[in-house]
Amino acid sequence: MLTVHHLRISQSERIVWLCEELGLDYELKLYSRREDNRLAPDEYKALHPMGIAPVIKDGDLILGESGAIIEYLVTKYGAGKLVPSPDSPDFPTHLFWFHHANGTFMTNGMMVLAAKATGADEIPDFVAGRGAKSWMMIEQHLGQQPWFGGQAFSTADIMMGFGLTTGRMFGGPDMADFPNLRGWLQRVGEREAYQRAMAKAEPGMPPMLG
Repeated sequence: MLTVHHLRISQSERIVWLCEELGLDYELKLYSRREDNRLAPDEYKALHPMGIAPVIKDGDLILGESGAIIEYLVTKYGAGKLVPSPDSPDFPTHLFWFHHANGTFMTNGMMVLAAKATGADEIPDFVAGRGAKSWMMIEQHLGQQPWFGGQAFSTADIMMGFGLTTGRMFGGPDMADFPNLRGWLQRVGEREAYQRAMAKAEPGMPPMLG
């Protein structure tokens, strides 16, 4: 039995979304953040040596890291769904955004949070500049393609999704400046799998789609 351990308001919502897109049979366990520091509770940290979300258990396997989990589930259970074939012209685009999500976009956002947490008066130029470039590239890309993976929805959209939706609870630019991104958010919100995932992962919290 596949078990998805979801820390609320975290990137582990990606895994719930993927399971719904693939129609997988899975058990969902929800964990709330601590009241004192908004971090994961001790029982969540005990699931994996890294002590961070997401984490899945599949039989005897315990696996962390969003990208690794998504690739594992798609490869083992996806039957070729949600990933362009290697000979598709969309394949390199899909790969870029799939890895940009945590390799640059989320990492840069975490640096901003860390700087603020230490009381920095200003965000370092290289951090602010890199963030601005990411948001600019996102808007430009979505003006040329409907999805991060190109013409079809893919796991690149799932990887990018958290930072562009729920992750904005931690900060981000005004969406009024990003009409192409708002169009993508609308398309995501229309997906029944996303609606089911968010109802399960964040009950009572309206998805951040605007």
